[in-house]
Amino acid sequence: MKKKSGKTSILLTSVLSLALLAGCGGNNSNTAAEATKAPEKGNGDAATEATSAPAETAATGLDTSKKVELQFYMLGDAPKDLATIEAEVNKMAKEDLNATIKFNFTTWTDWDQKYKLLLSSGQSIDLIFTADWTQYQAYAKKGAFLPLDDILPVAAPELQQFVPQDMWDDVKIDGKIYTVPATYKEYVTNGFVWREDLRKKYNLPQPTDLASYEAYMEGIKKNEPDMNPGSFNSDVRGNLHDVYTTLNSIVGSPLPYGVGIKYNDPSKAYLYWGSEEHKDELQTMRRWQEKGLISKNVLNVKDTIQAPIIAGKAASIFGDNPTRFNDTLMKVKAAHPDWDLGYYPYGKTIGYATPVHPIHNGFAIPKSSKNPERALAFYEKMVMDKRYNQLTQYGIEGKNYKIDAGGYYELIGDASTNGFSREGMNGWAWRNPEFMLFDKSYDGVKAIFAELDQIQKPDLFTGFAEDYTSYQAEKAALEQVEKQYLYPLQAGLVEDIDAGLATFMQKAKQAGLETIQTEYIKQWNAYVQEKGLK
Repeated sequence: MKKKSGKTSILLTSVLSLALLAGCGGNNSNTAAEATKAPEKGNGDAATEATSAPAETAATGLDTSKKVELQFYMLGDAPKDLATIEAEVNKMAKEDLNATIKFNFTTWTDWDQKYKLLLSSGQSIDLIFTADWTQYQAYAKKGAFLPLDDILPVAAPELQQFVPQDMWDDVKIDGKIYTVPATYKEYVTNGFVWREDLRKKYNLPQPTDLASYEAYMEGIKKNEPDMNPGSFNSDVRGNLHDVYTTLNSIVGSPLPYGVGIKYNDPSKAYLYWGSEEHKDELQTMRRWQEKGLISKNVLNVKDTIQAPIIAGKAASIFGDNPTRFNDTLMKVKAAHPDWDLGYYPYGKTIGYATPVHPIHNGFAIPKSSKNPERALAFYEKMVMDKRYNQLTQYGIEGKNYKIDAGGYYELIGDASTNGFSREGMNGWAWRNPEFMLFDKSYDGVKAIFAELDQIQKPDLFTGFAEDYTSYQAEKAALEQVEKQYLYPLQAGLVEDIDAGLATFMQKAKQAGLETIQTEYIKQWNAYVQEKGLK
């Protein structure tokens, strides 16, 4: 991930770096060898292009008499080999469902604005990624997605049975299912990422808390002056503010509108913006800026936070989840075998970790879809059919990856030469634990998960569904105020913090902050009472 971010309309909507982009796990060393080769005749794969299909599929009675093209939308950047993968998928989909698929990607640049436009423009879209950090709950409440309750038994009965009932229940909004949740258990909580080879070379402290991380960055600044001590980008709310507050247990999760809620006392919402806690955060970022630990150009950086690590331009990430760390490690090792990365999960620092909520990765059918049943039938194939699943997760065996003697996934070449890296389509939502392939380095992620299992606590926050209908105008105005006045403070770019914070608070109140906070906290209190949280 991604970086969870953008995202002031629901709980957890600010963390692009957490989530965005989450990882995978499971164990499957004996199902990989044949699954993602290009389809051949005689092995059950679709090799010839079907121009028509039976009027109904035998299993469900789904009408497939009319050929359709499905529009499939995913966040992030498309892999270089997307056209090849799409062509192979379409060979199968034409025969199985009398459909072709157009895979579309938003790119990571301004993805949240593009996502909002996709769901508000009326453009025909058949499947789209959803998550807490893409405001699934709020969009579902506003009617952006079609309810799936009646479509599932007709179009995707196998998928309906595959997803546990408690997960279906967890993603319901106002009693209806609007997304298909991923079933893979993982942690997308943050941790420090650093260049372990450089840490050892210069005898720097291992980052385990805020102070040791700052000391590590200072050591990098001193010994590698041409390298950025940390990797930060324009999403300072996601990769500075949210990470800082989570690490310091200030709030239970990154919250919008300056509301604070502590995990151990969820029934008491308070105002974080303008508080002494908030000032401490801004003073920390100003100190990092003055020491040269954050670039003065940070608000203009559009790269992912992982890319500079892979390229050797930065020496750490303030916070990233275990699986995305592993993905970065794989790419670093492929390009630079003598480099190494270290990782320390925040759960060990703050004393607990929450497993991913079913809402975190999913796929929904927007209300603009012209082919909802066929779309859901295709998504069932993506999850339940090994041919579709492994092809879209790992690419073509022998071209994009190979399986070693131990049954581990191995990228062919490196990220610069290979057009489809592991989970190259950002297919976090359609992971199937029975089909997943892992690089040997992923054993380390499983070890991290095992550690976090020992201190796990339930996610109290993601199930909350905010309804911002009554303050939508104020919300939009506040977002602009944040970008203009708060982001520079969060990036440490404002010399006079007290004056800068006072200006931000004044502008925020003029935009309607108090109206927003009052209604948001009212809704949160109702949620707390409904769930019995104390």
